Amino acid sequence: MSDSTTPAFSLEFFPPRDLAGQERLVRAAKQMLAIQPKYVSVTFGAGGSTRAGTADAVRTLRNLGCDAAPHLSCVGASRQDLRDILQAYKNEGVRRVVALRGDLPSGMGGDAGELRYANELVSFIREETGDWFHIEVAAYPEMHPQASSPSADLDHFVAKVNAGADAAITQYFFNADAYFDFVDRAQAKGVRVPIVPGIMPITNHTQLLRFSEMCGAEVPRWIRLRLAEFGDDKASIRAFGVDVVTELCQNLLDNGAPGLHFYTLNHADAPLAVWKELAV
Repeated sequence: MSDSTTPAFSLEFFPPRDLAGQERLVRAAKQMLAIQPKYVSVTFGAGGSTRAGTADAVRTLRNLGCDAAPHLSCVGASRQDLRDILQAYKNEGVRRVVALRGDLPSGMGGDAGELRYANELVSFIREETGDWFHIEVAAYPEMHPQASSPSADLDHFVAKVNAGADAAITQYFFNADAYFDFVDRAQAKGVRVPIVPGIMPITNHTQLLRFSEMCGAEVPRWIRLRLAEFGDDKASIRAFGVDVVTELCQNLLDNGAPGLHFYTLNHADAPLAVWKELAV
């Protein structure tokens, strides 16, 4: 899956909403530099609701020495909007983007924008900017929650790759078999780009279940039962989470995953703890 024998680590951050959040982002990013991330990505709110914040966070992270990749969503955006955003990033020297369909924010109704799907966005980026940007796309080992079937979901992914994507980041999961099965099926369809597992640290029981419900990620029953048993014991939840996620990551790397993409939630402690336990 990867031309390199050394796994590449990458990180995801979200745009801070206030000064305290800005300070937390900078602090976490500085701590995470220890893993020498290949790049960091910055999320993009539903319907472009954090567009300016995404660009600001990208600048902040680039100033810290990171190769920063803004998320770019086509939902709620015209072709000219997207053209302007791409040109602005190009002018600043940004060379990597994460191209997503994105979600409609509540109340937006049917205004989905001129491009409806991520493969159309990838094609548009290639048409407008050639090979300037390294394009990452999303993959869903356990199926996108809005997909009609696993086969249809895989076809959507293949379409994004064929449109010009360079690599993919998966939705997080806790079942390694789901990832390996997805990769096998994608490769059987001719996909040759790296498919990097997305990794969600376990630090908060209710938050994890809420996120997982929204994005369709399965939290295995045994993990849910153990987390419920810990109650409000944050230290035990964190220690358990590090053990579970480290074992998952080691399994992935030992069996050919080209790297790991950590969803940091703008905190460094949990992903750093996992990274320090890995034998790489």
